[in-house]
Amino acid sequence: MLRPIRTLAAAAAALALVSACNSASTNGTSPGKPGDAPGNARGVSDDSIKVGGIVSMTSASGYSKKDTDLGAKARYLRANAEGGVNGRKIDYLGAEDDGQDPAKNLAAARKLVQQDKVFAVSPMSSVTFSGADFLEQEKVPTFGWGTLPSFCGPRHIYGFNGCLVPTPGGTLNQTWPEGIGQILGGARGKSVAIIANDSDAGKFGLRTFQQGFAGAGFKVSYAKASVPATAVPSDWSAYVKEILSGSDGKAPDAVVSVMQTPNNIGLFTALKRSGYQGLLSDPTDYDPGLLAKEATKQALDGVHVLLQFQPFESADPKMAQFKADIKAASGGQDVPLSMHMLTGYMSADLFLSIARKAGKDLTVESFQAAAQGFSDTGTLVGDRAEPKGQKDSFGCGALVQLRNGAYEVSVPFKCYEPVPFK
Repeated sequence: MLRPIRTLAAAAAALALVSACNSASTNGTSPGKPGDAPGNARGVSDDSIKVGGIVSMTSASGYSKKDTDLGAKARYLRANAEGGVNGRKIDYLGAEDDGQDPAKNLAAARKLVQQDKVFAVSPMSSVTFSGADFLEQEKVPTFGWGTLPSFCGPRHIYGFNGCLVPTPGGTLNQTWPEGIGQILGGARGKSVAIIANDSDAGKFGLRTFQQGFAGAGFKVSYAKASVPATAVPSDWSAYVKEILSGSDGKAPDAVVSVMQTPNNIGLFTALKRSGYQGLLSDPTDYDPGLLAKEATKQALDGVHVLLQFQPFESADPKMAQFKADIKAASGGQDVPLSMHMLTGYMSADLFLSIARKAGKDLTVESFQAAAQGFSDTGTLVGDRAEPKGQKDSFGCGALVQLRNGAYEVSVPFKCYEPVPFK
């Protein structure tokens, strides 16, 4: 039932049809009618459940999350091989490419709902989520990496490891500050500099981690969302000078970057050339494919990467299953694993788990009822629970370090007590 991933040209052509998306009716819905009536089962037939995704496969900087689509496909393939969900196979349409463009993100959401008539969007992985209000209004269960505020609060939107950018009254995942504290021998008396892109995601990430590191006992000597989000700087000297002078004229013990790979390569290279000897860390560069280029491997050598799931190096049987599923989805070929694969995989896994609990009579209403009392344990992202995950993270994670061309676990996967977000 899974369809091949569309080419970019096909996706672009499909987006042009958005204005004509209200011309058909499925499962009793009226043409162009906004919202879901109670009990609506758009995208659900007697033998299938239609699901689509939204992923930043391309971007102006060259950064890509395309592997997210493969991860979701792998999980849906196994679900179908095992008989589907309560007798229904998953009809996965593949992911629309939003190019990290807010207008395209919204257009992709409209297309999936109004034209393709999907029951759910899973995965949704991008630095922009302008389609969130539309998907919530249309009552479309949506699953992705909860790194944006839209994953925190709306009833129909779920982060596969919870809400990572909480609103006041929520809590903060402390994996990153607690893990770095362990590596440095404790946070007391240690300082950290935090840098992010000048974007909504960057600003929210900066605010979140600034509180988290301070809550763990670090002194935050520098915290700015000042790096352009649309283009990688050619000269990092001004940023490096500010970071190393901090608030007290001293270099920080750790520099953490809340940015994507192209920016991290530039920043970390410039810091090393300046003579900086402290700890470097980011939340994105866990990707064996990055090691194919010698320059990239050197730039990221020694960097500790935050993970919010079990490392690929883990001996957990569920990780072995993930690897087998990815290989099957890749036509039996061994492909380099990436964190984006796992974000797509776990987004699909959470959707499937709740859909199973909803039972044979699958509607948005029954799905939401199942989600309200959902919980399980021992997954690749730790213990999961809803609706807790729409306000708090699941609190688990690990750190790995790139050393001499290979990743090593520097802080094992563990669940930490969250702290209040203010």
